[in-house]
Amino acid sequence: MSGTYDDERTFEPMPPAQGRGFASTWWGLAWLKALEDTALDGQQLKQGRRLARQGAVGALTVRPGRITAVVRDRDGSQYRGDVLLQELDDEDWDRFLAMAAERSGHIAALLDREMPPHLVEDAAGAGIELLPGIGDLEPECTCGAWDHCPHTAALSYQVARLLDQDPFVLLLLRGRAERPLLDALQERVATPPADEPATAWGVPAEEAFAARDIVPPLPVPPALPAEPGDPARLDTETPPEPGIDPAALEFLAADAAARAHRMLADALAPGHELQPFTVELTEDQDCVRLAATCRDSRISARLAEASGRRPVELFTALRAWRLGGAVSLRVLEEEWTPAPQELARAMAGLDRAWAEGERPALRATGGNRWTATGRDAQLRLGPDGRWWPYRKERGRWSPAGPADRDPAAALEAALESSPAE
Repeated sequence: MSGTYDDERTFEPMPPAQGRGFASTWWGLAWLKALEDTALDGQQLKQGRRLARQGAVGALTVRPGRITAVVRDRDGSQYRGDVLLQELDDEDWDRFLAMAAERSGHIAALLDREMPPHLVEDAAGAGIELLPGIGDLEPECTCGAWDHCPHTAALSYQVARLLDQDPFVLLLLRGRAERPLLDALQERVATPPADEPATAWGVPAEEAFAARDIVPPLPVPPALPAEPGDPARLDTETPPEPGIDPAALEFLAADAAARAHRMLADALAPGHELQPFTVELTEDQDCVRLAATCRDSRISARLAEASGRRPVELFTALRAWRLGGAVSLRVLEEEWTPAPQELARAMAGLDRAWAEGERPALRATGGNRWTATGRDAQLRLGPDGRWWPYRKERGRWSPAGPADRDPAAALEAALESSPAE
């Protein structure tokens, strides 16, 4: 899927469907039957199937009562095709919600992306036709055809593939988006009608506990994907609200997915333990973190402005972040006074690393900073007990490499990148 709104969903173009049917679920097949029973010209359907198999259907936008896509014809020309399906009215949806809330199996099936026959049958019993029938799929196309043409047929065949994956596509076509629909169902279940006993809307706790030995075990959780999912794409036909930047939202969504994937991978790793040292980012530091992975210069400029840094300052901050994340950024920007015993151990290690009289002279230039006399090289102690090499470039101190537990190794790295005066 490439993007969603409450009343609109846009799906990326599907790959070619060579050698396979367009639907395997019974509700997907029911959609195809409605199409094939409605179209008057079987040759048009045949050409539409061929276009769909070739991947000629572009991104599909689904909204209440209408599904739209641009279809590329065999000669390369493009047409906008629409297929219309009548929406259910408020009274119909009220009956559907009441029916679905009475049976927990209906809600569970929808959450599993299934549409069991008994749900459709119960809906029909309440006077609600969810699946289309003959004549219900109304075509519109810029090619000018008045009946289903190859373009609307190709679109309809691809819709069957979507329905196989997610029956909520059909419910959106009928007028209700997934989240509002589930919220309404949850509200119905949580607040049963006053004239019905509470036991009709749940299971007493003692009964549920007594059945603990006969309830099947929970399924094994799926394996963690190798990579986070593709970020949402919000390039739909609906213009954004004033002040909303779709590209920035897509970037933030991708960042959130990557962070969630990384946190879950860490949590599932064998022997996982909480890190003993963590740094909470300020708002301007988080702007640096985001800018470190941004490839859009316009968004990077907004992040630089939000961080309160000039371009040269942001460049230095980005180098620090890429070398060591939040801790490295804190070392760049903050000073503090380490414990005396920690400094004594560091000085002893430095003395052991150089022959007598050869160690560069160091002078304190801050609570946790020591600068080599006569050299543009500096040592900085981080809050996690590691030492960071720094060098002066164009009058500014900048990290010269990753941190090291050994202050002598960190100082050597700083000196190597800093020529003697």
